[in-house]
Amino acid sequence: MFRIAVACWSVLLLAGSVRAGLYYSGEQYASLPAQWRGFLLDHRALRNIAVKPKVESEASPLRTHYREEAAKLQARLPKLGADELADLGALYIRLGEIEKAVDVLRTAQRAHANHFAIAANLGTAWQLLGDLRQAASALEDAVRLAPGKFLVFEEAHLKLVRLRQKSKPGELDDLFGIRYVNDKDAYEPGKLAAAQTKKLPTKAVAIAQQLALWFPADGPLLWQLGELANAHGDFRSGAAMMEGCVVQFGMASDTLRKHRHVLRDAVDKLPQAKIGEEHAPEHAGTLAFRSRRPLVSKLESVPLPAIDAKGVNPVPWELFGETSLERPFKVNFPKYLQELKGKQIALTGFIFPLRDDPNMSAFLFIEAPVGCWYCEMPDTTGIIFVEMPAETTVPFRRGLVRIVGRLHLNATDAEEFLYTVKDARVGAVD
Repeated sequence: MFRIAVACWSVLLLAGSVRAGLYYSGEQYASLPAQWRGFLLDHRALRNIAVKPKVESEASPLRTHYREEAAKLQARLPKLGADELADLGALYIRLGEIEKAVDVLRTAQRAHANHFAIAANLGTAWQLLGDLRQAASALEDAVRLAPGKFLVFEEAHLKLVRLRQKSKPGELDDLFGIRYVNDKDAYEPGKLAAAQTKKLPTKAVAIAQQLALWFPADGPLLWQLGELANAHGDFRSGAAMMEGCVVQFGMASDTLRKHRHVLRDAVDKLPQAKIGEEHAPEHAGTLAFRSRRPLVSKLESVPLPAIDAKGVNPVPWELFGETSLERPFKVNFPKYLQELKGKQIALTGFIFPLRDDPNMSAFLFIEAPVGCWYCEMPDTTGIIFVEMPAETTVPFRRGLVRIVGRLHLNATDAEEFLYTVKDARVGAVD
């Protein structure tokens, strides 16, 4: 069984650019904090919007959608109102076109000096350009103008910028004023000293998650989330986040590496739960989540590429999540997925072996890796059964891989998987 050291975060931390407190009317959020798994998946989706592929036709559906929405607004630029100008700036930020965002938002602020979203998004854009002084100035306006429900998040964002004006790059910006060690200065997995626990704000995780969604490639914020997960007893998720900070972001903080080592060792000592076995309840920690995923969205509103009957069709994981299940066993597949039935698809994700066998003729394929199957098990709609061609096996791989094969859908047998990819080929991700 692979180590939790690469769990969840390694799939999220591949490429892209960061963003800060960003307000776009096309994005809606559920109540935070969200469950770690759902949060990590949406974090990746937001991050991938800024990923520029070698060929735009290979861009993620969300990136394509955001580019089209930005083009529509840009075409009407002289006639845009304040809300639309804030949206256009946010779209450029999402797409990683920060200088365009600054140009749009600076002009917009001169015309709409007291517009909250324009001020907040401008603070974001200045921060991404590395001008923390102008970012702080814009965010002071955002705090002054923020509606009540956004105030705590804007205050946290402003505090983050001020901390970074004083701190060294790559260090933890302790937004909540506590040290993540116990009274004896010994860092422990799943624990936080009682005196420090009292200092932790009730909304600390919700605030940190929102900031991380606003900064989806910000290493120190991921570290902050890892510390919060550990403080709530979930050192498994904490270890995964810190692993991402070190391995994917290349963060070299001695403190981070020490904490990562302590948590990783603790996770390695846990009994590995397998399919069919009970799992330890402490794996999940004590945090009370308010939603499964932070983003409220439907892929059906995003245009998908035309299906190639003879070629290979890249498929986003979100499409499988649009499948609905009713009792008794009644499956409603999205129309686009039905049209892919029997055709070749391509999908990137992680292998989950069915048994301890170094050479596999079949395996489960999931969007993000899991350590404890029962703690982090995907929904039924997020599991794909993969079969290799007859008399062919593939060795287990720990990292992100790409599979290509023919898609089969199951709407009749409740004992089988919803999706099967047959005659699969497994390869590395470009």
